[in-house]
Amino acid sequence: MKDTPINAGIVSQKFTESGLPSIGRASIREIKKLVDQIEKASGERFIRMEMGIPGLPPAHIGVEGQIEALKKGVAAIYPDIHGIPSLKTEISRFVKLFMDVEVSPDGCLPTVGSMQGGFAAFLMLSRIHKDRDTTLFIDPGFPVHKQQHKVLNLKFETFDVYNYRGEKLREKLESYFAKGNIHSVLYSNPNNPSWICFTEKELKIIGELANKYDIVIMEDLAYFGMDFRQDYSKPGQPPFQPTVARYTGNYILFISSSKAFSYAGERIGMMVISDKLFNARFPDLKRYYQGDLFGNVMIFGTIYPLSSGTSHSAQFGLAAILKAANEGQFVFLDEVKIYAQKAKIMKQLFTDNGFQIVYDKDEDKPIADGFYFTYSYPGYTGVELLEEMIYYGISAISLDITGSERLEGIRACTSLIQLDQMPLLEARLKKFHADHPVK
Repeated sequence: MKDTPINAGIVSQKFTESGLPSIGRASIREIKKLVDQIEKASGERFIRMEMGIPGLPPAHIGVEGQIEALKKGVAAIYPDIHGIPSLKTEISRFVKLFMDVEVSPDGCLPTVGSMQGGFAAFLMLSRIHKDRDTTLFIDPGFPVHKQQHKVLNLKFETFDVYNYRGEKLREKLESYFAKGNIHSVLYSNPNNPSWICFTEKELKIIGELANKYDIVIMEDLAYFGMDFRQDYSKPGQPPFQPTVARYTGNYILFISSSKAFSYAGERIGMMVISDKLFNARFPDLKRYYQGDLFGNVMIFGTIYPLSSGTSHSAQFGLAAILKAANEGQFVFLDEVKIYAQKAKIMKQLFTDNGFQIVYDKDEDKPIADGFYFTYSYPGYTGVELLEEMIYYGISAISLDITGSERLEGIRACTSLIQLDQMPLLEARLKKFHADHPVK
């Protein structure tokens, strides 16, 4: 039996009991459940890096705003599906002040997290052109977006962007767009899981091609402003959060409250639809809906049957957060810089013990320290490495489930690791390295 930090017999038993055909290819939630069970059975605390959830208290301003709204009785009242006026106004202001992009409050919609926003957008965009049936994912990416496509029985294609940075991205995208079957594109920026960040040149390329081929770009901004190499924290002052919205009017933005505001538990996100797209008419929508006006169909034909809107009180909480951020009273990015501090320490501990960073560059610049990083170990695939590291009390997810072609890699999330756990992480990595000498 292995001499490992976590009792090998317990780990092996829980692997068997899980019924998972491949531990290394398990989903994020399946890994979480498995590690919960191993922790309980062994009594040992894991270095938990599998879940991309906040490790900080929720924004206090939001909590107070939500409590005040609840005291006024909003819990008894259905909210408008398109969102309360104060929140729509503050979303519009936020996009202008932190992204330098003009968008009407009409196209600023609260959703049940960005997950619901994505689900609604995927459903809609698959129906705007009867002769286009495919989403293109610029990977690696959030695995659940592909799961949503499978649930909806929608087609998608993917490519790993690692070898197509800079001007190479143009030719790669055009090779897909020229086929005529792509209706939309999805990517995250900063990226989950790799933490790469598109440059302005790359965003311009995406925007130009969106215009040329009339394709909608979905930009997932779950980690808004969290490329800490730049200071995006000052409202109305450059630099602004990079976005494709400065290069095309064919866009939908998903802005999460979960990470930047640590408000994940209230399941409220923002879908921001450009004025051009919101007011566009797509006659092919009439195959499924009564009308063809994109914005109306999104709200009353798609979001309405999915959830009848999102939590009334949470909308007031988020409105309070955004108002304070917009007016410079809440410097929200200062609250989350701890993730970058932890990533810097953790990456050094990994590389000191024989590991390598997988996605390490944005074109010619070193990648930022932030919410995620990716690593590998010589001689192992990511699937094999993930399974082996669980015996050492370290959990994560393999890049195999993210659309990455770097199958040697693993995604680590910094959020739940506390600074007082760094010595424990170091000890476990040293033990792993000693037990698995690099040849």
